[in-house]
Amino acid sequence: MLSQLRDIVEQVSRVENVHAALQLLVKQTCLAMHTECCTIYLANEEMQRLELMATQGLRFHGNKIHINFSEGLVGLVKRSAEPLNLAEASKHPNFKYFSQLGEEVYQSFLGTPIIHRKQVLGVLVVQQKEPRLFDEMEESFLVTLAAQLAVIIAHAQTQGQWRLEKTQQAIRGIPASSGVAIGQFWWDNSQPLLSDVSPASALDIEREQEWLLLAIEAALTDFRRMRKKLDSEINKDTLAIFDLFTHLLNDPMLRKDLKAQIQKGDRADWAVRQVVETYSSRFARMSDTYLRERAQDVRELGQRLLYFLHNTENEQQTFEQPVILVVRELTASLLASIPKDQLLAVISLEGAANSHAAILSRALGIPAVMGVSLNLNTINGKQGIVDGYSGKILISPSRQLLKEYRALANEERELANMVNQRIEEPAYTSDGERIEVLLNAGLSADANIAVNQGVDGVGLYRTEISFLLQHRFPSEEEQTHQYKSVMATYPDKRVVMRSLDIGGDKALPYLPIEEDNPFLGWRGIRFTLDHPDIFLMQIRAMMKASAETQNLSILLPMVSGAQELDDALLLIEQAYSEVVAINASIARPQVGIMIEVPSMLYLLPLLADKIDFVSVGTNDLTQYLLAVDRNNSRVSNVYESMHPAVIMALDHIYQTCKQLKLPVCICGELAGDPIGSLLLVGLGYRSLSMNTSNVAKVKYLLRHTRVDELESLASQALTQPYGNNIYAMMQDFFELKGFSGFIRAGKK
Repeated sequence: MLSQLRDIVEQVSRVENVHAALQLLVKQTCLAMHTECCTIYLANEEMQRLELMATQGLRFHGNKIHINFSEGLVGLVKRSAEPLNLAEASKHPNFKYFSQLGEEVYQSFLGTPIIHRKQVLGVLVVQQKEPRLFDEMEESFLVTLAAQLAVIIAHAQTQGQWRLEKTQQAIRGIPASSGVAIGQFWWDNSQPLLSDVSPASALDIEREQEWLLLAIEAALTDFRRMRKKLDSEINKDTLAIFDLFTHLLNDPMLRKDLKAQIQKGDRADWAVRQVVETYSSRFARMSDTYLRERAQDVRELGQRLLYFLHNTENEQQTFEQPVILVVRELTASLLASIPKDQLLAVISLEGAANSHAAILSRALGIPAVMGVSLNLNTINGKQGIVDGYSGKILISPSRQLLKEYRALANEERELANMVNQRIEEPAYTSDGERIEVLLNAGLSADANIAVNQGVDGVGLYRTEISFLLQHRFPSEEEQTHQYKSVMATYPDKRVVMRSLDIGGDKALPYLPIEEDNPFLGWRGIRFTLDHPDIFLMQIRAMMKASAETQNLSILLPMVSGAQELDDALLLIEQAYSEVVAINASIARPQVGIMIEVPSMLYLLPLLADKIDFVSVGTNDLTQYLLAVDRNNSRVSNVYESMHPAVIMALDHIYQTCKQLKLPVCICGELAGDPIGSLLLVGLGYRSLSMNTSNVAKVKYLLRHTRVDELESLASQALTQPYGNNIYAMMQDFFELKGFSGFIRAGKK
């Protein structure tokens, strides 16, 4: 029956007309299960009823057949969300006779819910005249078919099909840049796609090499032009993405790989696709969201190179009126090529919230939503709404919705102006408690290390980026140069540099690692301790880089035990003795550990005298506490940053650090979340490290709340058994204080 199941799903997936697809499914199911009747009902939640969408075997009168959720066996399957298998359906207490269905001739009944992500979308039923119980194999077949059907229905519903409710449904994506836009959709399919390039052989290798070099030069010229064009509009560090592209295109290793691929006999565009996909896959396989999203930057470089292989001139797109731009994949190059005053918002079918395109859209103040499933054939030219706070997209909205969102857009503009008015001032609560606000930083091309007078330093600098972008370990001199530029950006402020955090899920291209369970494998401090030469080189580079500014602190990732810390401290001491012998003015940096492995919650008192500070990585700590892969969509609903166990663990860490007089900072995503930041201050934390985009909001919220209010909320949170209770409690507080606009993205 497995092959029959596969055949049914494949046939149904190929049919574009939704009603024809459902009709085909019921017909094929009858044949596969040798039953006389198969019926599909879809749930109309607004009307609280199941509506018959397709049937083989039922003969009914009238145009529409529907069954209330509270009625009959089909309603019972919907309510219970469980299969129901009956030999004699008419004897069941929930049986209800529907004369218009003509189903009195059927005795055997097998119904199963069509469930997608806990929501019952409908009911799939098979029936037979002869009284008999369907066997386990038949029941398993129908349950599996319903699960497959659920995916097909859910996908179709996101594209505006099979939607029974009359109220307008929003299409949802990933909110990438806040703001609200109202206008016409414009679908751009002019950009070349690497995935469309097919294998092709070169007829003339020398000509292909020349073709590629001309495209590289054209791309380099274009990147310089874009950077110059935007130079006066936004912060220079945000524009460093174009410097990164220029650096990569000038990289001898990349050029060598491209040349070698053509030398094998491949056409230039096919060579570009293969090499770029190899480079980007290194990042794409990583579990760390920040690093995984760097894969898109590399792909964008390939897309731009592909564009110049097929276009000798760069034509700037112009529109008669400002539009909501819809693209398959949003790129920084595309954003820079279109005049800002012609873009109301951007929607990308692919991409993530922290790609450079998303960073650039935030810097330009253009609302953006990523990872959206849309019916592209019907959207062009229609009026719509883009909500960059929640990730909602509304197509052909009603007058009432337009009125609401226009009011909302005005409110958001006022909010943005309000929070940015005092961004350069230090962060204090309304009752005078000083809160240290730091930055999480990565690439020099990342907006996160923009010069920002309103922050107190860098709470987390990820050093692994420069390692991951190369074909070899960067030299000590190269690392020193990179780290020096970061520390010089904040000459009078502390810069916390995390030692190399690779291995397992973040394998280097030149040192591949294959593991069954990378999250629990050879990563972080475990990797660097096994490679003391690499660790020593990096620590020496950090210390040399801080010779002038003396603002370095070293952070050790993924420490799980005392021995790891002892071994790391010995190597740090060795590195210090080596650099101070050359330059006696280099100061001994402070050394801290990240608390992200749960074992450290209990070991901290035994290690406190060996370290100078602690940083809490809430992302990994939550993942390990709840035993859930935060990047696995199947269990994403289990990953709760407000989970009671997480809040209790954070309280335990703070209380332990307070007792030990050990400075502690939160550098995970929770620190930059409006609700999370206030809850953390309520727990006692006074140092928060976050992305640049959250600084103004968090500072504003702190200025308008008292510590005693937040302490009361934290105390209540520690007594709640459910994460959604904690969130609801904080939401009520935000509404009471007039902060609702800050958590709009969290509303359903």
